[in-house]
Amino acid sequence: MLAFFSQIRAIIHRWWSEFTLQTRLMAGATLVVSLIMSGVTFWAVNTIQQDARLNDTRFGRDLGLLLAANVAPLIAEGNLSEAARFSSRFYRSTSSVRYLLYADEAGKIFFGIPYSEAEIQNSLTIERRIQLPEQYSPQAEVPMVRQHSTPNGQVTDVFIPLNREHQYLGVLAVGINPNPTVVASSNLTRDVTIAVFISIWAMVLLGVVFNALTITKPIKELLVGVKNIAAGNFKQRVDLPLGGELGELICSFNEMAERLERYEAQNIEEMTAEKAKLETLVSTIADGAVLLNTDLEIILVNPTARRIFNWEGRDVIGANVLHHLPLAVTVKLTRPLYHVSRTLPTTPFLEGHVEAIALPEKHRDGDEFRVTLSGPTERTIRVLLTQVLDQHRETVKGIAMTVQDITREVELNEAKSQFISNVSHELRTPLFNIKSFIETLYEYGNELTAGEREEFLKTANNETDRLTRLVNDVLDLSRLESSNTYKLEAVEISRPIEQTLRTYQLNAKDKGIELLQNIDPNLPLVLGHYDLILQVLANLVGNALKFTAAGGKVAIIAYPMEQATPVLNQTQKVRIEVADTGTGIDAEDQEAIFDRFFRVENRVHTLEGTGLGLSIVRNIIEKHHSRVHLISEVGVGSTFWFELEVYQDQETLINTPITLTPVENTP
Repeated sequence: MLAFFSQIRAIIHRWWSEFTLQTRLMAGATLVVSLIMSGVTFWAVNTIQQDARLNDTRFGRDLGLLLAANVAPLIAEGNLSEAARFSSRFYRSTSSVRYLLYADEAGKIFFGIPYSEAEIQNSLTIERRIQLPEQYSPQAEVPMVRQHSTPNGQVTDVFIPLNREHQYLGVLAVGINPNPTVVASSNLTRDVTIAVFISIWAMVLLGVVFNALTITKPIKELLVGVKNIAAGNFKQRVDLPLGGELGELICSFNEMAERLERYEAQNIEEMTAEKAKLETLVSTIADGAVLLNTDLEIILVNPTARRIFNWEGRDVIGANVLHHLPLAVTVKLTRPLYHVSRTLPTTPFLEGHVEAIALPEKHRDGDEFRVTLSGPTERTIRVLLTQVLDQHRETVKGIAMTVQDITREVELNEAKSQFISNVSHELRTPLFNIKSFIETLYEYGNELTAGEREEFLKTANNETDRLTRLVNDVLDLSRLESSNTYKLEAVEISRPIEQTLRTYQLNAKDKGIELLQNIDPNLPLVLGHYDLILQVLANLVGNALKFTAAGGKVAIIAYPMEQATPVLNQTQKVRIEVADTGTGIDAEDQEAIFDRFFRVENRVHTLEGTGLGLSIVRNIIEKHHSRVHLISEVGVGSTFWFELEVYQDQETLINTPITLTPVENTP
């Protein structure tokens, strides 16, 4: 039962809470007015009833005394018939008397109107007796009065003692009807009060319904609409057929919502376009880009950053960046990221690596960090941290991480440092020798023999030539690497070959080496740079003569490459080979033979050189869009070869018919 009442109370509370303040005030005012009207009505009816009871009491007392005074002598004389007739006339003469009862001293009723004692007594006759009140006293001088309710209204009972000459004869009970005028007035007042009470509540209910239909409902609809607008639902509309100021308000609301919807659609379209532009721009830049919020959660990442951090195929958007970075980067960037975002670090995933992140406590916007990644491929990256501020540049909204793969830059710097070190070393040796011999000649020239002075001068001259060659090779290599393109034109390949052979003919004869050539007489013109091709041939032939012993052979071979089946847009090429029967090159040296300052004599310690010749050859051939190849065997000899494209005139190329045939693999 208690649970039932609790549930009822909860329902009433929820129902009452749904009412607006205006409705609650109206209900409270109605309740107060109703209570006041009910109280006034109750007071009026009660006052009227009390006055009526007093009047009935006085009337009944006076009427009873009058009747008792006339009937008491007759009863005392035993003349009951006359007393009955007198009482009957008295009863019929007024409508105020409800009943008349006469009882003897023992309370037995012997006469009553509207009923009387039966004349014939038998055993079945009911003996009627009057039940007197406890307060009744036969010696009372004032009649006793009481009232009781009946279906026909309230009746006033008056008990008058019948005394004659101090002799108690019995009691007369008179019932007095209520005053009909007073009763009618009381009933009318009650009915009017009830009607007023009902009318008040009816008016209140009508007012509530009217308020709900014309004011509360539109206001609730507007309230819901405003909440939806505030929540971003600009499709909200209020459709109520109302006029007046409220109708104008609803129309204004709908117009505002429509404008906001159009504005939102326009903004979304513009933002989508800007976002697409930004994503396209970020995805196309060569550097990696990662955008973080102040909680270090990833908002945007471009493909370059995914590749650098090995995030391909992983959904990292919305995750904490420190959970997905490589460990070396995490160790390096944990504190800087928290300092830049102006938050406190909580990095439980770095347990066991705290000693590795002993970084400075202060980090500024724009700091750069260099990190070396070990896997899956070893690379060096540079990370730049930049704060993303609001339009007033007061609040940090996020962090932009720019990631650059500087592996090539680091390698070039190392190569540059190595190159400078090698050049310095190579320059120091001939300069030291030249200085030593010249100082000896300067200080002890008179003490030396003519043969010794000639030997010293010859050595200084050779070192000077060596220094000149080194400087020339360095300048050539620098010029080749700094020049992006060279103008290529038609070259008759037999001319630089013949010039190279003439240049090295005497050198080969002095060393006892046979210098040969095998050139196809029908070689077409090739596309190339004459001087550069001449330098390639000179370097290759010079190296071949250097590593070929007396009695050996060095040959230059040139022939066109045959195509088994013509292929669309395939260019014809000419192959040039420089072969020797020298010492050969180990397989372990063949990979590094084209690197700067790498010399085979570094291992055998027999011959001198700058170690730049083959590096120059490789750069020149790459300028001709080709590659230089090597086939070598220790003790047998070496063959360097490369291919050049055949020169084709544009007009001839346009007029040349093309036949499409399947491509076959040829050795």
